[in-house]
Amino acid sequence: MGKKKNENKISKNEQQLLDGLTLVKGHPLFGHIDIRTEIVQKSRLGKNIPAKVSSSGIVYLNKDCDRQPKEWAYIIAHCMLHLSFGHFDAERMPGYRQQITEKQQKWVNKYDPDLWNMACDIFISRFLADVKFGKSDIDTAKLAVYGSASTELKIYEYLVNNNIPVKFDTFGTAGEYPDMIGTDSPLTYRYGKNSYITEFAYALAYSVRSVIDRAADKPTSYSKPKSIMQKAADWFINHYPLLGGLATGFKIIETTGKTELNDIEIAAVDVTVGEIYVNPAAGLTLEEWKFVLAHEYLHAGLQHHARRNGRDPYLWNIACDFVINGWLHEMQIGIMPQNGLMYDETLRNISAEEIYDRLMENIRQSLKLGTFRGYGKGDIIDKGWTPDSNKPTTLDDFCKSALRSGLEYHTSTDRGFIPVGLIEEIKALSMPPVPWDVELAKWFDTWFMPVEKYRTYARPSRRQSSTPDIPRPSWVRPEMPEYSRTYAVIIDTSGSMSPEMIGKALGATASYSVAKDVSLVRVVFCDAQAYDAGYIAPEDIAGRVMVKGRGGTILQPAVDLLENAKDFPKSGPILIITDAEIEHNLKIHHEHAFLIPEGARLPFRPRGKVFYFK
Repeated sequence: MGKKKNENKISKNEQQLLDGLTLVKGHPLFGHIDIRTEIVQKSRLGKNIPAKVSSSGIVYLNKDCDRQPKEWAYIIAHCMLHLSFGHFDAERMPGYRQQITEKQQKWVNKYDPDLWNMACDIFISRFLADVKFGKSDIDTAKLAVYGSASTELKIYEYLVNNNIPVKFDTFGTAGEYPDMIGTDSPLTYRYGKNSYITEFAYALAYSVRSVIDRAADKPTSYSKPKSIMQKAADWFINHYPLLGGLATGFKIIETTGKTELNDIEIAAVDVTVGEIYVNPAAGLTLEEWKFVLAHEYLHAGLQHHARRNGRDPYLWNIACDFVINGWLHEMQIGIMPQNGLMYDETLRNISAEEIYDRLMENIRQSLKLGTFRGYGKGDIIDKGWTPDSNKPTTLDDFCKSALRSGLEYHTSTDRGFIPVGLIEEIKALSMPPVPWDVELAKWFDTWFMPVEKYRTYARPSRRQSSTPDIPRPSWVRPEMPEYSRTYAVIIDTSGSMSPEMIGKALGATASYSVAKDVSLVRVVFCDAQAYDAGYIAPEDIAGRVMVKGRGGTILQPAVDLLENAKDFPKSGPILIITDAEIEHNLKIHHEHAFLIPEGARLPFRPRGKVFYFK
């Protein structure tokens, strides 16, 4: 017998495509747009071309392309919007104008159909980014370039005026090729208008009406009466712009009947999955739930789960609670619940980092404090996030963006008081973190100003021999005392310091020393005792220095050696490279800084700068 044929078997790629279509059909906007889709093989479109749309009203989808369902949903909606926005219509294209002659519409002036396709792709990409539908890898910074162009025609003019080359693979759905079939023959309508545009207008009106019904607690055939917690969340969406955007991105999960969430007394937030867990049995009023939800929204928006940097998770949670609750008290959002509330008027205008240091001074007492989740349990659930993540999650980006946008609208419409400290933290989210090596370079700048070179005829220029009749001065550096421009490096060589860790830190130190014209560096290796390597040229630090030690970790002997050395300047700074697993009572009188791995934490409150390297 021959092999049984399974002609009806659906491939993995086709199933993902069908799942993407289901997402589109279930959307309140795109699900009500009746546009024909046709699933074809790769031979019809091309191996790496997911989709194209024709002016005849058909969206062609390549079932052999490997895309996730959310990516397919984005692609399908993109193609549908080409028709819904009338991108094939002559009257909407550049260079078209109506002519009265013989009651006909004529095409005048040539235009570039490929550039028009690109302009339409950019416009649609912006629309889908605004409605947050589907999944796309388009960088929002690329879309921001065309921010002032509000229509397809204006985007087209921008592309023409700035000589932007045609490029389809950034914003389109057909790879390197245009995703619109028929732009070279624009459509004209003698009677009425494009039916797709009318259909889209009805779909848009329906989706808006459904949102209004839900906001007004108007029951529908598919909805049930809202709980008091959901009503509190809707209040932020409708009345409080600062946190309204965040409220739309989080799902309220009630813990009733969920054994895995039975340890939550009032509320907790998991930013990585976009969920806030609330316990209806807490018996809070509507105003108290507003306070609790605002508390959890701010945990998410201010990225407290990602800013821990090696600190104790529970004490860091408590420190952030003190800061947030102080702000909410000032803003008068809702009513403070009696339970699970960290609030102290004396901690006003103090950062979470500083409050954390205070809590560490009395750890035993601090661990008795509680959160909205309960005693000994933090309401920031961050089991899905690690400090080693180089790229922020999409939801993290959403939280930052929602909080920034909410602040702009809140302040522009004068919708209520916001504490200065909260405004500063929200604005800080917009600024990318300064790399550790740049911060280290700035520290060097404070101690070693650039050495100004000057010209002198005492030393002829190297070009003098080519022009013996013309005297040429040479550039020279001023003479300086031997140890006037130096600093010390204490290197922790204990067993917990890996060679890679030491090498990375020493490499950065050596390169900046050379850049700042530091001729000699005092190097001391230290584990349980100090090993004085003396003064070493910067270029030799990272290369030919033999690291000694590899025992325990006590840095005080190295510090004492330097501070008592007669050949080390009293004003000379000290850079300490360690993994932070050192003694708790390290005493340093010289100006100093620590260079420690990201995620590590010193066992005391440092007086000098602390740089975290990856």
